Amino acid sequence: MRYALIAGNGRFPILALEEARKLGHEVLALGLKEEASKEIEPLAWKTEWISIGQLGRLIELVKAEGITELIMTGQVKHVQIFSGIQPDWRLAKLLFRLAAKNTDSLIGGVVEELEKEGIHLRDSTFLLKPLLAVEGAMTRRKPSKEEEPDIVYGRRVANALSGFDVGQSVAIAERACLAVEAMEGTDEMLRRAAALANGRPIRLIKASRRRRHMLFDVPVAGPRTIEVMRETGATVLAVDAGRTLLLDREELLAKANDAGIAVAGYRPEEEKG
Repeated sequence: MRYALIAGNGRFPILALEEARKLGHEVLALGLKEEASKEIEPLAWKTEWISIGQLGRLIELVKAEGITELIMTGQVKHVQIFSGIQPDWRLAKLLFRLAAKNTDSLIGGVVEELEKEGIHLRDSTFLLKPLLAVEGAMTRRKPSKEEEPDIVYGRRVANALSGFDVGQSVAIAERACLAVEAMEGTDEMLRRAAALANGRPIRLIKASRRRRHMLFDVPVAGPRTIEVMRETGATVLAVDAGRTLLLDREELLAKANDAGIAVAGYRPEEEKG
């Protein structure tokens, strides 16, 4: 199988390319210059480097190889939208007509442009299904009776916020929301929450957005997430089962076990009967 892969930052694109190679797929890696690691080059059948603003160039490269399927992997920091990167004419037209510069609007608009050219987006996790969180505790320690009320409250807050496309994570302590993730990302949100917690243990809640597809912007946690949780006094990572990628899963869970952090998956809100 041949397809194209947009590579943002982090381990997501690297792990996806490693799995594609094992399966014998030919992958055109489109590395975002501002985000992706050079590690993608030896893993891909072919690599092209583009700027985040080069939507037209992306389409040209994919069509030149006769590829009709594309997946989006890795994070693109939302602040890049405001970083002074110059969009090409195609992206500029798209940005001009957007009512809001949030993830759903921006990437949704890109998807529409790709579809016009016969390029279809695939589920971004289809190569990494074994890394999706499962329901229940995934670490030796389960969330305690003291932690569960914070998780219930935090999931209610995170699911409500997800409808506004603000962020995917919230930090909770004693049934109070200390911090909401915005453009700064989960790590910085946790550090901000720790400054407000006054030593109280923090619970990190991640919620998938209220959409039925998993084409882009899938919640992700990795070993680095656990390291920052340990640094900031967070004791629980609660995520949506089947909709959250746990990158380098074995290492993540080992670090969580060493730190006494509970990692647990919960059925997404929209799947409850």
